[in-house]
Amino acid sequence: MTDLLYTEKDLVTSLKDYVQAEESKLEKIKKWADKLDSLSATATQDPEGFLGHPVNAFKLMKRLNTEWAELESLVLKDMTDGVTYRSTMTAEDCFELGKIAYTEADYYHTELWMAQALKQLDEGEESAVDKVTVLDYLSYAIYQQGEMERALELTNRLLEIDPDHQRANSNVKYFEYQLKKQHQEESEKAMKGQEKREKRAPKTKRKRTNDPLPERNRYEQLCRGEGVKLTPRRQSRLFCRYFDNGRSPRYLLGPVKQEDEWDSPRIVRYHDIISESEIATVKELAKPRLRRATVHDPQTGELTTAQYRVSKSAWLTAYEHPVVAKINQRIEDITGLNMDTAEELQVANYGVGGQYEPHFDFGRVSKDELGTGNRIATWLFYMSNVTAGGATVFPDVGAAVWPIKGTAVFWYNLFASGEGDYSTRHAACPVLVGNKWVSNKWIHERGQEFRRPCGLTEVE
Repeated sequence: MTDLLYTEKDLVTSLKDYVQAEESKLEKIKKWADKLDSLSATATQDPEGFLGHPVNAFKLMKRLNTEWAELESLVLKDMTDGVTYRSTMTAEDCFELGKIAYTEADYYHTELWMAQALKQLDEGEESAVDKVTVLDYLSYAIYQQGEMERALELTNRLLEIDPDHQRANSNVKYFEYQLKKQHQEESEKAMKGQEKREKRAPKTKRKRTNDPLPERNRYEQLCRGEGVKLTPRRQSRLFCRYFDNGRSPRYLLGPVKQEDEWDSPRIVRYHDIISESEIATVKELAKPRLRRATVHDPQTGELTTAQYRVSKSAWLTAYEHPVVAKINQRIEDITGLNMDTAEELQVANYGVGGQYEPHFDFGRVSKDELGTGNRIATWLFYMSNVTAGGATVFPDVGAAVWPIKGTAVFWYNLFASGEGDYSTRHAACPVLVGNKWVSNKWIHERGQEFRRPCGLTEVE
């Protein structure tokens, strides 16, 4: 019986330990619930504004995908670590985004996110992800982009941390072999071509550029506000004016405010061209029918979604609401172009991360079967301000036009001859913070024969 007393004592001790563990677990759950309660209360006061911040949007998706599952495990199991909410991106967050890019074979962005994760780890940040794993992904992403020497350098750094890493040891041998082979081939070519080079004018040796994606880099620089600045002479040719489009009856007494944004291609902005009430009406009409924006697949010719265009769009016809018809008439009066063959008004919403990478608005193949010709011009309304990001940029010429609510920009996609103006290749920069609303009108060639007649050359 004495043994039974000691057994019961042990059971009581175990029970107390269990109660203590459960209380500790419950305390963690309470703290997590309180944090989320406070966060939800703040977020629901202004949902669009809250989700307009990229970190908030990312954290929401992360909580729904992983942290609630962790909470479930915490409830069902005995013990687990609690979840701490942070307002900044951790090294682990960067690593996860890098892995997503990696699974999509997007090695360019894999490199960027893994490099950021490595930087934060080098600065001493504590994280569940380790440097070895980050370096493994980073070196492979760089190798896939053709930078063998950098890949070898990072792999050697990995081996300094973990000398027994099997894949890294194999990769080092492979990278060294490929570099040696590459150097031998270059030497052989140099030896064989020496005589020919002596007979011809000397050429500059072509080296692999550190800028494998020049357009993307120009595009990203412009999106960061690091664009090409106009020379004082070119700047002096840009003006602001009151514009009535050749004494148009509708604007003779109340001309519109026109500002030159760029000289070649000519891009103009119209200020106070759409009212708050009109913007509200257009958004209200578009919201119920917003769908993921699509592009034409060049191989199948069918409409499909694409990673380089991330937004939602809807189309509004003139007969749906007087405001839409009024807007269409306004575009015709200001541009002097016929709207009969123009496409319907497209409304687009770009959330956090929403973008449309460099593209042409005009078709580079014959559109005769449409009966309306190519897209001669683009009219773009800005229906919201954007806290950060969201510019319309033209990488080939260095132009950047930033969203200003109530304004519109206009440019011709074709020369008067009907030839495409390739300098109009443009992009919608990613929205970093906020929410971007735009609407655009694509105007076609047919019906413009006497409104914009051909010149004497292809580029007139």
